[in-house]
Amino acid sequence: MSLSAWSLRLAPRRRVSMPHGLAIGLGALVLAVGGRILFLGLDSGFGIAPIYFPALLISALYGGWRWGALTLAGELLLAIVSPTPLRPDIGPRFIILFALSATFTMIVALALREALLRLAEANQRQAAIQSALDRSEARLQLAQEAGGVGLWDWDLVSGEGYWSPATYRNLGVPKGEPPTFDRLLAAAHPDDRAQVAEIIRRGREEARFEPFEYRVLWPDGSVHWLLSRGELILDESGRAVRAVGVNMDVTDRRQAYEHVRQSEARFRALADSAPVLMWLTRKDGRREFANKAYVDFLGESYEDALAFDWRKRLHPDDLDRILAEQRAGEASRRQFALEARYRRADGEYRWIRSISQPRYAPSGEFEGFIGIGFDLSDAKRAEADLKRINELLADRVQAALAERDQAEAALRRAQKLEAVGQLTGGVAHDFNNLLTVIIGALDLIQRHPGDAARRERMLEAALGAARRGERLTNQLLSFARRQALKPQLMCIDDLLSESEPLLRRAVGEAVSLVVEPNAPGAVALIDPSQFEAALMNLVVNARDAVTSGGAIRVETQPCRLDLCQVEEVEAGDYVCVVVHDTGVGMSPEVLGRVFEPFFTTKEVGKGTGLGLSQVYGFARQSGGGVAIESAVGQGSTVRLYLPRSANAAAAGETAAPGKDRQNGPRLRVLLVEDDPDVGDLVTAMLEELGHEVTRASEVEAGLRLLAEGRPIDLLLTDVVMPGGRSGVDLAQEAVRLRPGLPVILSSGYTGEVLSPAERAPWPLLRKPYSAEALARMIDEALERRTQPA
Repeated sequence: MSLSAWSLRLAPRRRVSMPHGLAIGLGALVLAVGGRILFLGLDSGFGIAPIYFPALLISALYGGWRWGALTLAGELLLAIVSPTPLRPDIGPRFIILFALSATFTMIVALALREALLRLAEANQRQAAIQSALDRSEARLQLAQEAGGVGLWDWDLVSGEGYWSPATYRNLGVPKGEPPTFDRLLAAAHPDDRAQVAEIIRRGREEARFEPFEYRVLWPDGSVHWLLSRGELILDESGRAVRAVGVNMDVTDRRQAYEHVRQSEARFRALADSAPVLMWLTRKDGRREFANKAYVDFLGESYEDALAFDWRKRLHPDDLDRILAEQRAGEASRRQFALEARYRRADGEYRWIRSISQPRYAPSGEFEGFIGIGFDLSDAKRAEADLKRINELLADRVQAALAERDQAEAALRRAQKLEAVGQLTGGVAHDFNNLLTVIIGALDLIQRHPGDAARRERMLEAALGAARRGERLTNQLLSFARRQALKPQLMCIDDLLSESEPLLRRAVGEAVSLVVEPNAPGAVALIDPSQFEAALMNLVVNARDAVTSGGAIRVETQPCRLDLCQVEEVEAGDYVCVVVHDTGVGMSPEVLGRVFEPFFTTKEVGKGTGLGLSQVYGFARQSGGGVAIESAVGQGSTVRLYLPRSANAAAAGETAAPGKDRQNGPRLRVLLVEDDPDVGDLVTAMLEELGHEVTRASEVEAGLRLLAEGRPIDLLLTDVVMPGGRSGVDLAQEAVRLRPGLPVILSSGYTGEVLSPAERAPWPLLRKPYSAEALARMIDEALERRTQPA
């Protein structure tokens, strides 16, 4: 290290601490005194000596003027205390000379100290600047390396040049080769060398370089694209003497550009081949792209098509609507569609449906719309044709439907007539058989009135036929759901258990019968006699379907049905009575007709065809339904659904039987009956019971008899009477005239015509009836003594 460098390192700072300054001053003074003693000895004293000047310089230079003055004062003090032996005439003057010399020396030392300090600060600033330059250059070099930026510098006068490492790498030239113009041309692609040489020549002539791109061929055969930028430095005469600049590897950008160019070419080829109109718009609505179909539709040049105002081609009737819809669609920046008529280049208006979709930059910024337009003219014409065809078809279909409805109505009438004919034929057949027995028996009695035994047999035969006729009528009414039921809360399992012995006798020993009551406590509001008849019909049908050794199972089970689970049955809680057999089963055709009256698959004379009809009518009239499952060879299962009642406590309660009136009082009965034969028969029954009968054939006649004041104990009247007034009207007027008069209503009708009678407070006796039933009804009427409602 040089002396100046050491001086700079030892140069003190602006301010020195007191201990530091004191140490410097005392140390310098001690060294000076020690040197004086070393060279002159102690005998010479401590007076002034030349060696004190270095001590003064050190104190002033490194401690500053304060410590330098303090050192000078110490030296003068030593000279006074221990003076140097001199002649008396020169001693004081010598001290003054020393003081002046020392002061001047201290001033020079202080100036030198200030110069050294400034030099040190300048060196520090230069070192900081150099360090910053080094860091900046390192960062620049890193940036160049990272960005592929190479620096080049050419002296155009001498031809010498400089290439940075990145320049060598970009050119594909090994480091160490001379950076000359010829080497640059050698690195350029053969197809671009002439272009590069021409650009450099023109740049030197015009004193400016334009940025240009060219290809270089690397030793490995790969081709790279470089972008070169440069500036020319001119001398005082305006002549180019130096060129500096950069080159950058832009291969990736050129490849991306080429890819985009090819992609755009493919897109344009695809768009131009599409048979629909396509376009792109900017934010301001101006178009920046349109395909061939778009241009051809307008019949304009490409540039004119981009700037074309479509309002000139819009149909006047569509103009206002389309402009409003377009403004709203573009303002929404969402997909929107327009449909209108536009005039094509040949003058024909075409229906165009356009769909515009917003497009966004990668940054998410809205850039405009991309649109596509379809020519709907052919579809519109087809739609109009189809509409006309549909209208024509609608008219024809309407006519066909009318014809079908007429045909269906005629078919339903024919089916009704067929059903009525079948029903009439069946009823006529069965009633003819019954009337044959009755007429034949009565004829024999009339022929042989004295033969008591024959008369008794014939009367029994006639009564039996009449009762069968009554049962047949009840079955028909049950199917039609017009039978008068006497519903009671009954426990189904109890009824099944009570019917089991009768069922077993009907089935016989050749067929196995299993009865399983599985619904304990399940109660339904039903007519017990009709339930037993329905159950008997099901079991007898099952018996006829199975062969010897077959099986029938009858069981009950509570269930809950959902809506539409069973046809015609509402949702709710039910008791299900199941009758299953292992018989021959039924085909779908037969299964669809099993509930028709008089329809039977049994041999002639072995079935009336009313069994399942009675079951169906009883179930529907009781608020339930019937479902049948069957297949040929797999037996049949019939499920009878009866609404379950929550009032189980009232089950089994029945009205107390009336009292025996065989020996009752003789009554004066007013009988109102429009049918003479029925009137004669009922009169005979009443007289047989010991009563006196007064007859009337209509309501008005009965009222006259009541108005005359004749004693009447009981009124027995038919419900349906001629003359516009019914037996109910007569009964109401009678109890008004004679309060407390017992009344009995009687009728052979069913259905709605009996609704007033069923709602009336008097008992209703249904025809036909026996003398015993008439006697029980008289007892019930006498017990009621009902007042008018």
